[in-house]
Amino acid sequence: MYLTREEEALLDGEKGPTLQKAMELLTALGDIYGADSLVPIKSAQIAGVSYKTIGDAGLEWISDLKGKVVVPSILNPAGMDLERWHEMGVDEEFAANQTKIIEAYQRLGIRCECTCTPYHIDTSLASFGDHLAWSESSAVSYANSVIGARTNREGGPSALAAALIGKTANYGYHLDENRAPVITVQVDCQLSGADYGALGYLVGAQVGSDIPMFRLQSRPTNTELKALGAAMAASGAVALYHVVGVTPESGSYQAPDETITIERSQLDEVFGKDRGHHVDLAALGCPHYSLEELELAAELLEGVRVEKEVWIYTSRQVRDASPDAVRRIEASGAKVFVDTCMVVSPATDRFGYVLTDSGKALKYIPGMCGVGSGLASIRECLKGRNSD
Repeated sequence: MYLTREEEALLDGEKGPTLQKAMELLTALGDIYGADSLVPIKSAQIAGVSYKTIGDAGLEWISDLKGKVVVPSILNPAGMDLERWHEMGVDEEFAANQTKIIEAYQRLGIRCECTCTPYHIDTSLASFGDHLAWSESSAVSYANSVIGARTNREGGPSALAAALIGKTANYGYHLDENRAPVITVQVDCQLSGADYGALGYLVGAQVGSDIPMFRLQSRPTNTELKALGAAMAASGAVALYHVVGVTPESGSYQAPDETITIERSQLDEVFGKDRGHHVDLAALGCPHYSLEELELAAELLEGVRVEKEVWIYTSRQVRDASPDAVRRIEASGAKVFVDTCMVVSPATDRFGYVLTDSGKALKYIPGMCGVGSGLASIRECLKGRNSD
């Protein structure tokens, strides 16, 4: 792999051990995957934030790093709402360690706006054709597929290394030849809302890490594309997909001959999967809700009193931009939490069964939280009684 003289100096440790470690990681990945060079990045999005997932070893590693990131960099969700963790039932020891992790990232100059949807809060982080180093699976899918930017599915350490150097190894989805679809997905029914999460749940399991091209009867919104990509990244390892006539690169490719067909009955099976339990928690916002989704939740909860725990997750910026929606949601007894999500927080672990509108959460909750999960529409998740 070709390195510039400046890059070689960093690798030799001339700018200190933190940048040397970062260059060692990036060049090792480049060698493994056959990169010809490093490529400058527009931004980084860094996973490995929740104390639940990285533990003491991760905290120690991050705390030992010195220096500052050189490109705009933002964090993935933490293990708790950084202000309302008591309300989530998070214990003080966990909260103290989670706070130390956030402070360690802050010292590196990283924006501690903990969200899996950075594109909802700052459109300057990614635009068409930009090279990125993003690591959260649903964010990677959205960046590649909906925005048309270019990023591999980075690990937390490699995304952090790229943020410190301002570059990443030029391989994988950074290259034109690796962005072509390899399988067509024909969907033989109309879709809306949570149907896209169910579709992604099915397709990800079938295509693994391949790139699918969808032929749909419905035209999805960006919110629905977000749900589709998030679910495929969870049930499989899809980091890029195309939708004919919708996503920005779809017109550059012919639909592959190899085809799988999805019918309504298959989607209905996903909605019926592991259902029939008493619902202890309805958890929405995986990925984090947009302003439009938060407003829809507020509309559905108008005049309603929820009869179970209802937690809605979004970014701090979206919450602060819609105080009236938050007020109406919480008037129903539901709660709006920020900085975290149901998957990476230990708060979910105490519930017996979680209902969600997210195909991603449907896949991850049983394994990461040890509780049952079911998929439903947002309307069903928010069902309650009339408050009058």
